[in-house]
Amino acid sequence: MNRQDVMTGFSYSLHTTDGAARRGTVHTVRGDVETPAFMPVGTAATVKAMMPESVRQTGAQIILGNTYHLMLRPGPERINALGGLHKFMNWDGPILTDSGGFQVMSLSKLRKMSEDGVSFQSHIDGRKFMLTPERSMEIQRLLGSNIVIAFDECTPYPVEKDVAAQSMELSMRWAQRSRDGFDGGGDHAAENALFGIVQGSTFEDLRRISIDKLMDIGFEGYAVGGLAVGEGQEMMFEVLDYTTPHLPSDKPRYLMGVGKPADLVGAVMRGIDMFDCVLPTRSGRNAQAFTRRGTVNLKNARHVDDPRPLDESCTCPACSNYSRAYLSHVIRAGEIIGSMLLTWHNVHYYQELMAGMRAAIEAGEMAGFAAQFHADQAAGDIEAL
Repeated sequence: MNRQDVMTGFSYSLHTTDGAARRGTVHTVRGDVETPAFMPVGTAATVKAMMPESVRQTGAQIILGNTYHLMLRPGPERINALGGLHKFMNWDGPILTDSGGFQVMSLSKLRKMSEDGVSFQSHIDGRKFMLTPERSMEIQRLLGSNIVIAFDECTPYPVEKDVAAQSMELSMRWAQRSRDGFDGGGDHAAENALFGIVQGSTFEDLRRISIDKLMDIGFEGYAVGGLAVGEGQEMMFEVLDYTTPHLPSDKPRYLMGVGKPADLVGAVMRGIDMFDCVLPTRSGRNAQAFTRRGTVNLKNARHVDDPRPLDESCTCPACSNYSRAYLSHVIRAGEIIGSMLLTWHNVHYYQELMAGMRAAIEAGEMAGFAAQFHADQAAGDIEAL
């Protein structure tokens, strides 16, 4: 009897395909996630500038929490003692937590990597920590994560092939240790899921080796890592073109840290099911809004006297209740409501985009949807309708 036979809380259903695009459902003990899906990022137990109820109103069914940041503060043991991450942040839906590997590499001071794991100093207060595959699994269990991500090394870009190969091989050894550590988690392991991460940078043969090793270990889902790190969209799509066809069709596929709306559309057409990215929330805090006609910068002077909504086709509170002139005013005045409204709008837009792709795949019209999306984006944000 394999592990999948005894799992009680996690599964994946593939409903239909349209070319390589997939329409499915991820089933968790905390509820279903319709895919393709975008996960708002709740790094430190909050989606910045939004209430959990507001996040839910956008249509989001799952959010992401960050192992590294929650490990540093307030600490996984404290969160566990307070009832787990769902209760702590008042989110009753599914939560995916990343492993912390990317942040260790990008944020930490004086990090030192070994076969065992990574020792580092906190970017907050300089305290020393050691993060290993086993500790990452323990932290994510203490948080109560529904989708746990294996601990890996995020390979930098650009990188020489031999360095990428060594990094990938280390990540595959850590993947096995993550699997073993996760499986020792008792009821949490039986009810939830562990995703392995495909590495190998931009080298096709390394990606294939990584997939084979991960499938030998066996995971409930497969993430594609090491992208959106500076290689550009064209190269990212090329990597997906030769990676996703070799992933199991009966397991969800997660592209980590991506991306812009055009990235999402292109990746869905290449067989990706799940996404996360800080872009919609970070942009919302920086006066940028994503719309069906492209990105709008509310700091631009042309908006100060504009009575129109940000996007007349959008039903979010920012578009339904406020003008561009008002949004421009509160942003220029430094009022918090500006970040709140634009973040809500952006997360809403991303959820509407995913819902549109789900409907298009069901109807067998994903190519037409993508063509219309690109045409609308190319039209740009026009001043007068």
